[in-house]
Amino acid sequence: MKDTQRIDVADALRGFAVMGIVLIHCLENYNLFNFTPIDNDWMKFADTAINSSVFFIFGGKAYGMFALLFGFSFFIQDNNQLKRGNDFRLRFLWRLVLLFIWGMLNSLIYTGDVLSQYALIGISLILVCRFSTKTVLIIATILVLQPTEWFKVFSALFNPDYVPAQSMVGYHYDPLTKVLLNGNFMESLKVMVEHSQLGTSTWAFENGRFPQIAALFMFGMVIGRKGFFLLNDENTKKWIRGMVIAVICFFPLMGLVSMLPNFVTNSYILTPLQVIIRSYANVAFMTFLILLILLIFYKTVKGHKVLALLIPYGKMSLTNYLVQSVIGGFIFYSWGLGLSTSMTISFLIGVAIFLVQCSFSHWWMKRYRHGPLEYIWKKATWIGTKKQ
Repeated sequence: MKDTQRIDVADALRGFAVMGIVLIHCLENYNLFNFTPIDNDWMKFADTAINSSVFFIFGGKAYGMFALLFGFSFFIQDNNQLKRGNDFRLRFLWRLVLLFIWGMLNSLIYTGDVLSQYALIGISLILVCRFSTKTVLIIATILVLQPTEWFKVFSALFNPDYVPAQSMVGYHYDPLTKVLLNGNFMESLKVMVEHSQLGTSTWAFENGRFPQIAALFMFGMVIGRKGFFLLNDENTKKWIRGMVIAVICFFPLMGLVSMLPNFVTNSYILTPLQVIIRSYANVAFMTFLILLILLIFYKTVKGHKVLALLIPYGKMSLTNYLVQSVIGGFIFYSWGLGLSTSMTISFLIGVAIFLVQCSFSHWWMKRYRHGPLEYIWKKATWIGTKKQ
C-alpha cells in the first residue's frame, strides 16, 4: 500500500460497525433480554420487524467488521514504523496488554466485552506479520473455515462414543442475569468479576469466534498490504465482483442454516454444523456490506456525505465502545434504571445513544486529534520513548 496515512473510509467503516454494535446491544438489553410483554399487534409487528432487520444487517457482522479493521489498523501502524526502521511488534504487544486492561474494566460493566479477546487473539498478528501475503492468506483461510468445529463434526460422525463437552455458558450467564436483574451495584460488581469475562469467552469459544476473529485480523492486515481500501479502477472492479460473489454465497448459506435440522438429527453434528455455516454466512454478508460502503463512499456524492458523518465516530471507536457499556449498563441493569421495555423502545434507545455519541464525536474531533481514551492509549503505548 503506497499511502499508509489514515484512510477516511476505514474510519467510516469503523463508525458503521460501532453503530451496529450499540444497536445490537440495546436490542439484547445488554445481554439481559428483559423485554416487557406486548399485547398490541402493531407493536408486536414493529418488534419483530426491527429485531429481524437489525440482526440481519448487523448480527455477527458488526463485530466482524470491527475485527477486520483492527487488523487493518495494525498494518498501518506496523508499516509506518518499518518505514522508520523500527520493529513495532514488541510495542504492539504492549499495546495489546493495555487493550486487555481496557477489556477487563469493560467486563465489570458489560457482560459481552470483546476487547480482552481482541487483545489475546491479537498476538496472532505478531506471529504472522512477517510472513508472505500468500502464507497469511492460507492461514487465515484455514481459520475462517472453522477447523475446531469441523473436528467436532467429524468426531461425532466417526466416533460413536463421542460426547462433546457440556456447554458452560449457562453456568456463567445464569448468575449474571439473576444479579443484574435484581442486585445492587456491589452485588453486580462481584458477580461480574466472577463470571462476566469467563461467560463472554466461553460463549465466543463455543460459537467459533476465536478462529474467526484471528482470521479477520489477518485478512484486515492483507487488505492494508494490498491497498484494497484505496480508490482505483482495479479495486472498483474487485469491489463489484466481490459484492456479487458475497450475495451469491450468503443466501444459500443462511437458508441451509434453517434447513439443517430437517436433515441432521444428531445434535452433536447439528450444533457445530450450524456454527460453521452461520459463520460463513456472516462473513459473506459482512463482505458485501464493506464493499457496498466502499462503493457508496467513493462513487456517490450524497452517500459520501452521509458516510462521512461516521468518520469522527469511527476515530473515537474505543471511547464510544466503552462509554456505550456504561450507558447501556446504567439503563438496563438493576444497579441503574433497570429498564424493561419492548424491542422497539430498546432499539430507539440504541439510536439515541448513537446520535448523542456521534454528535459528541464531531464536537470533540473538531478540537482534538484523538478521542479521550484513544489519546490515553496512544500515550501509554509509547511510554518510555520520545514518540508521544
